[in-house]
Amino acid sequence: MKKLITTLRNIWKIKELRNRITFTLIILFVYRIGSFVVLPGVDPSKLANQGTDTSSLFGLINAFTGGAFNNAAVFALGIMPYITASIIIQLAGFAVPYFQRLQQREGESGRKKITQITRILTVLITLVQGGGYLAYLQQQGAVVPDSVLDGSVFWISNVIILSTGTIFAMWLGEKITDRGIGNGISLLIMIGIIATLPGSIAYEFTERFGLTFIIEIAALFIVVAATVLIVQAVRKIPIQFAKRMVGRGSSAMPVAGNRDYIPIKVNASGVMPIIFAQALMFIPSTILQLLGQRGSDLANNEFLISLNDFTSGPYNVIYFVLVVVFTYIYTALLVNPQQYSEYLKRQNAFIPGIKPGKKTADFIDSVTTRITLPGSIFLGFIAILPAFAAAFGINTGFAMFFGGTSLLILVAVVLDTLQQIESHLLMRKYDGLVKSGRLKGRSGVQGIGASM
Repeated sequence: MKKLITTLRNIWKIKELRNRITFTLIILFVYRIGSFVVLPGVDPSKLANQGTDTSSLFGLINAFTGGAFNNAAVFALGIMPYITASIIIQLAGFAVPYFQRLQQREGESGRKKITQITRILTVLITLVQGGGYLAYLQQQGAVVPDSVLDGSVFWISNVIILSTGTIFAMWLGEKITDRGIGNGISLLIMIGIIATLPGSIAYEFTERFGLTFIIEIAALFIVVAATVLIVQAVRKIPIQFAKRMVGRGSSAMPVAGNRDYIPIKVNASGVMPIIFAQALMFIPSTILQLLGQRGSDLANNEFLISLNDFTSGPYNVIYFVLVVVFTYIYTALLVNPQQYSEYLKRQNAFIPGIKPGKKTADFIDSVTTRITLPGSIFLGFIAILPAFAAAFGINTGFAMFFGGTSLLILVAVVLDTLQQIESHLLMRKYDGLVKSGRLKGRSGVQGIGASM
């Protein structure tokens, strides 16, 4: 405890770090205030019981926006349109030559163009989603009948407000990245998710006070520790740089090249496979809703109904398989063995015992495929873990923190932020946050890993 207090004092002693942390906290506070500013002409009390199930699309959006979705706030869409636009641009980078050229060959100017295109696409997506959200409010009866904003005025003004809220949230995230600590966009998502944690813990404490609650907290701690382990885990492929000559003329002597490694992450795909799998799992519930509206007998189909229940067996089996499949697909898109092979050749480096060129690419591909298997199985297990937690009687609000996108985002963002704080401390020759063990990146990702 004394060491922790000393470390916190050291953090506060560094003026730049203190200013960055203070700036970040202020921006996050502003973002949370925006989550409670209600849109004009809307009664948020009508949405009190809507979107609370985190296994549904609306529940997921509400969790990511920190309740702003159910509050009908100006930040109701949060930065989800920006995330959607970023995913579209990222996937386009794998298939569209223009975006491939921007991402891989044009350096800083290419990144600036991608950022500009992402912002424009964010605005377009927000305009569409804003109209859809207002239609949802109207369907739920949340639009005040005697509002001074009638007809087209209500729609146009609120679409503009929602779009402005998303763009402002995106700007806040970029300011945190530039002048604060951590990745701003990720922190905004994290603060939205974690906003519901105190209330969920308090409710669980009152409902299951005693040994049961202690066991639940211990189980959550174990799950978080295992998630940290898999997020940080890498397979190090050793590389050897070619010998070089030191000296001149007859006195020149060959000197062995440096040894280094390529870090291949066990979970290179991050949270994306769960997001894609979850998006597909929303389809059965949509179909079931449409069939119910049309009065079709298929609306009573037991299999379709089970796919709408995130605690059912068929739902979790299909969800697990989808996560494993998408993990392999997304890892194949992210990890390019041919690119690694070409980079090694340019750096006059090689993997000991492996011939340069195609043999190197095949070796890296085989290693990636092998380590992706345990990573994908663990990711699938994390994805369905909230269902097991709910099956043991844990309320759904607290169960979401036992796995899924919420847990992975929280762990990844916290680790990234701690890594940046640790870097500031070590640069000023203070002890880092972790003395036993090492945060990934504490000494920097060495050699080729930092360049890929």
